Amino acid sequence: MGRKDASTSRTPVDQYRKQIGKQDYKKTRPMLRATRLKAEAKKTALGVKEVALVLAAILVFLLALYAFFYLNVSNEVDLDLDPDEN
Repeated sequence: MGRKDASTSRTPVDQYRKQIGKQDYKKTRPMLRATRLKAEAKKTALGVKEVALVLAAILVFLLALYAFFYLNVSNEVDLDLDPDEN
């Protein structure tokens, strides 16, 4: 009697989990292993967004480096010229 009461008071989430568990039990081991490996590969794979962010960071660094050297060289050239030297 207590068992019957417990089964009727299950939440919909518990019923859903039980149904999913029954479906997974019907699958063979190689299918389950393939599904798990596919999920792990998807989790660890680099996306286009991450690659684009890395490339953008490298580009910004190179532009900053170029600007630093450009300004440094252009200031040295201005210092070498004497305004009185006409």
